[in-house]
Amino acid sequence: MTRRLVPCLIVACLALALGGCEQLGLEDPAKVAAIKEAEGKAIGGACRHSGRALEDCYVMNPRALKAAIYAGWRDMDAYMRDNNIQAVVPDLVDAPAGAKAPEPAPEVPAGDKKAAAAPRKAG
Repeated sequence: MTRRLVPCLIVACLALALGGCEQLGLEDPAKVAAIKEAEGKAIGGACRHSGRALEDCYVMNPRALKAAIYAGWRDMDAYMRDNNIQAVVPDLVDAPAGAKAPEPAPEVPAGDKKAAAAPRKAG
């Protein structure tokens, strides 16, 4: 009797322990794929809303799924066209590392029309 009871207890304990696999850190591949898909769509939608090109989104987010980024970008593009929404230009973007800061325009006194009309050099 005790010989049959021990294996039954072991099986019952294993069933209870394996029932909580999500708590052990074992992830479901379907859930992980769904999360990556949703993140890619969110990234693509945000890139389109900010007026960024699709290729720039790919470069800025190399770990995201390109198909999901494209789907999100396309969905946001259709939404923005349907609702006549303009792209929001990000104003907190830092300049690239090698770029020069733009030179401020020289101040011209109010009475000096000749200096104000002179063309500036393109740089």
